[in-house]
Amino acid sequence: MKGFNNPFRVEYYAVNLDAVDSLGVAEVDPASLVAGGVAHKGQMIKVLGRGKITRAVKVSVHAISKSAQEAIVAAGGSVVILPPTFRGVRPPAKGSQFTNR
Repeated sequence: MKGFNNPFRVEYYAVNLDAVDSLGVAEVDPASLVAGGVAHKGQMIKVLGRGKITRAVKVSVHAISKSAQEAIVAAGGSVVILPPTFRGVRPPAKGSQFTNR
C-alpha cells in the first residue's frame, strides 16, 4: 500500500471487562487469558472498559483504559502494568531524529 507505515507501531489485543469477569479467576495476566482462550500467546494485552466486573481481581496487563482501571479499582481489585514485550520487532528508538543519526 502507498503511504506511511510506522515500523514502530505497537499493537495490543483488546480484551473487555466482561471477558475478564467471565474467566472467574482472582488474578488475570496474559497467561491466564491464553489459558482461558481469550487471547493468543505472545500478544500484548489491553483491557477496555466494556462490560461490568462483579468481583475484585488483580489484573496484570500491558495497557488498560482509564474506564476499565476505574471499574476494577471500584470493585476492590488492583491493576499492574507490565513492561512491553517486543517479539520479532525492534523497540522504538529513543531520542529525537537528530540524536539518532
